[in-house]
Amino acid sequence: MSTLVLPYRTPPATVVSVGNWRLVVDGEEVPLPDALPDWDYQMDVELRRSVNVDVRAARAGAGLPDDARLGLAAVWTATGSNLRGSLGRAPLHADGMCTVDLHGVLRGSELGGILALETALVVSSPGDRPGPFAPRRAGSVLWSDEATLRLQGDAPLFPMTVIDFAHTSFPDDAAWHLQIGPDLDSAAMGSLLLLINERVETVATAFANAARPRAVDRAVLSAVHADCARVMLEHALTHEQFTDEAHFAEDSLGATFLNLFHQLFPGSTVRDRRMRLEHAPGLFASELQAAVRIFQET
Repeated sequence: MSTLVLPYRTPPATVVSVGNWRLVVDGEEVPLPDALPDWDYQMDVELRRSVNVDVRAARAGAGLPDDARLGLAAVWTATGSNLRGSLGRAPLHADGMCTVDLHGVLRGSELGGILALETALVVSSPGDRPGPFAPRRAGSVLWSDEATLRLQGDAPLFPMTVIDFAHTSFPDDAAWHLQIGPDLDSAAMGSLLLLINERVETVATAFANAARPRAVDRAVLSAVHADCARVMLEHALTHEQFTDEAHFAEDSLGATFLNLFHQLFPGSTVRDRRMRLEHAPGLFASELQAAVRIFQET
């Protein structure tokens, strides 16, 4: 296990006391779980955390003078979108104990994958006369910690929107439709879009309740995810360039399909599954149902 050694003094970790991150759902706070298996890109994530900092002890521990200014910052990073942003930032004006309530709402359309939440005590200004080996640059980190939330489980996830299918070329009573771009080398985020028909209330309601799904909502979501996995793999297997030896850019449509394929069919080859789809499509569909564990709790 590697340890990060900073080129300046830092205060003891005891100068900061923190509460755990909490997830806000329908106005109620719950402990931050390890994962949100029913999350989708339409679901925003609201988070809150309380942090207490002994400002005087933090300055003294870092060798900073009394006129040095400190701040507390929280930053999020999402592996699924490769985006990063601020969850909250607050100057610490008190000279003794200072309490900061970090709170923010992250847009679901900007998230995906593993959501990392980093909280840091930083130097806003080192003051006029910092001591020997004290941090001398604004932005120097005196303390930090990190928490993670997995937003993508076993089900394929992608951007989605709820619309009235009566205004589209799709059948009015179809419950959903997965749009897939034709180019496997294109970015996955711009090539996949799940459309939900607002006319089919059971399905639209299931996605609206995804943060706190009822039994019927979980069944609907499981069916949608299983069908999307089937559509994605059937689409991929129609492309000659989709092979076990293929190399696609990270986050491309082809890489997404390959990751999904090996996740659902570990130890199998693309050639074998392509032959299964061509000669026994019903069996292929049943094997995929088993792989995605449709209607089963995970």
